[in-house]
Amino acid sequence: MLRKISRLFVIKTRFEAFLIIYALALGATSRSANYLTQYPGWGGKLLFLACTGAVFMAGAKILDCLKFERGEKVAPVTRDNPA
Repeated sequence: MLRKISRLFVIKTRFEAFLIIYALALGATSRSANYLTQYPGWGGKLLFLACTGAVFMAGAKILDCLKFERGEKVAPVTRDNPA
């Protein structure tokens, strides 16, 4: 039963990855808007850029991991077949 529940939290397709990246971006922009009001000036703008930049890096990592996992399923690395 726990295995079935844990499968819900695994990203399997690019569509699911894009949905998660979109949710991360919504949260980051909400937090960034709060930073702009709490820290007017350059401090708020730098925190805004840091939040949105983190979403870009996380999204790229998620998409790279999906591509890597798909490649592993096609040709797994063994001693006879080094990648």
